[in-house]
Amino acid sequence: MFDVVTIGETMIRLSPDGYQRWEQAKSLQIHIGGSESNVAVGLARLGLRVCWLSRLTNNDFGRRIATEIAAQGVDTSRVEWTDGDRVGTYYYEEGSPPRNGRVIYDRAASAFTQYAAEELPDELFVAGGAKMLHVTGISLALGDKSRGMIHDAVTRARNAGWLISFDVNYRAKLWSPGEARKHCDRLFQEADIVFLPKRDAKTIWELPSDADTRNSLVALAKLRSGKLTVTTMGSLGSAAQLNEEQSVEPITPVQPVGRLGGGDAFCAGFLYGWLKHNDVRTALRWGNASAALKYSIPGDLPLFQKNEVEALVSESSEPANFR
Repeated sequence: MFDVVTIGETMIRLSPDGYQRWEQAKSLQIHIGGSESNVAVGLARLGLRVCWLSRLTNNDFGRRIATEIAAQGVDTSRVEWTDGDRVGTYYYEEGSPPRNGRVIYDRAASAFTQYAAEELPDELFVAGGAKMLHVTGISLALGDKSRGMIHDAVTRARNAGWLISFDVNYRAKLWSPGEARKHCDRLFQEADIVFLPKRDAKTIWELPSDADTRNSLVALAKLRSGKLTVTTMGSLGSAAQLNEEQSVEPITPVQPVGRLGGGDAFCAGFLYGWLKHNDVRTALRWGNASAALKYSIPGDLPLFQKNEVEALVSESSEPANFR
């Protein structure tokens, strides 16, 4: 039925215009943002069949979120609706070097945090229901009920013969490195594909701070028994290891306009490349190209066109030696 199913919370994002600080703002931009729905939108715009599962409050904000995601070709028909709870919100002040962007979360007791395992659609988690389930560490950070639901979904997907994709997606505002490792380690070890930035590998799994990319990948692959492990390095590009084989790919440096969602766009591009070509290097190129294009787009959603991504993939250079 679907190529990929994703599960996660999407919030309303409020931001001052341009690069203004909150104390300057007289008007606000409204976007929607959620890691898993960003990935879903990217995959759908690349032509895959995608379903997004979540739990939303049946009010104007919840309906706006579902409508924007569905407008990009993502199936939202299995979203769980509630008349209670609330839609999560976050506030983002865009930064420009040397000033970093700032995030303030207001998502406690949101509708998604009450998404229970028994509310997952039974008819979806069957053989042939999808090829892959994609989840992130953000959902694991949102509380016991959310964690239980994600682990139940992973078990159901695995039993149905789906692949499991896991983006660690560490958020320091949600939990400590120790808590993240405690609750992410099971999925980190068991998932067929894991995504994480190089910095998170060192922060959470305590890799040596001076380890270069190749040695970091070797260490991560050992922890994961050789399963496909993908690491991103910002302006330096990305790298991956599957069993004993390593691949590295540079990215064309860009001046970001829309910083948020770049990692999600990378995941979408990589998963597309992997599902379509079953080749790590090709998947990295699709991931890099998708991320580069997302950086040129304001907001959280990767509103690129497939032919734009293809054009960048075809221009990809030979792999570099990263450290």
